[in-house]
Amino acid sequence: MNTFSLNKQIQSLILTSVIAFTAAGNSAFATSPVHPSGLNQMNIHSSSYTAVTYQAEETSKMFPQPTEGMVQHILNLPALENEAQYRIEILIGRTELVDCNKHGLRGELKQMNLDGWGYNYYQVDTISDGPSTMMACFDKAKKEQFLTIPGELMLKYDSRLPKVFYLPEGAQLKYRVWTAEMEYQFTSSN
Repeated sequence: MNTFSLNKQIQSLILTSVIAFTAAGNSAFATSPVHPSGLNQMNIHSSSYTAVTYQAEETSKMFPQPTEGMVQHILNLPALENEAQYRIEILIGRTELVDCNKHGLRGELKQMNLDGWGYNYYQVDTISDGPSTMMACFDKAKKEQFLTIPGELMLKYDSRLPKVFYLPEGAQLKYRVWTAEMEYQFTSSN
């Protein structure tokens, strides 16, 4: 085998490796770097129950059982030092196949009071298709996207009580924990 032929084979092998590596790299999943406090490794216990599968948990047995067509979602937060620096963000919606338009959902998140206990829980009675833009989509391909109901819910982090939600079947609850890492800044009083 001559040197020219060997160099061509090596170049071909390198090019094939680069293409394969690039293709694999474009479909890889990324993970967040570990937070110094281990925050993104929190062990939040979540559970959900329908009217048929309901089982009373010790931490949430005082909350009403889910009714037919509803799902009870329970978040039990682990205890943290200085919980006042943390918040939990809640998103409620559904994952749907959508086209190139912007889509939304309709639904009202209500804060309810657990009579006799003074605890709060949250409820969405119905979720339906909401507003959408009406652009012409030349690419007919649809993609999965998490659509949310209007409004934002940011709760104080409190590990003493579970966060309880009642949502229609098929709805999803997403959550993430936020932390304040900076000290308060002051304005001048000139």
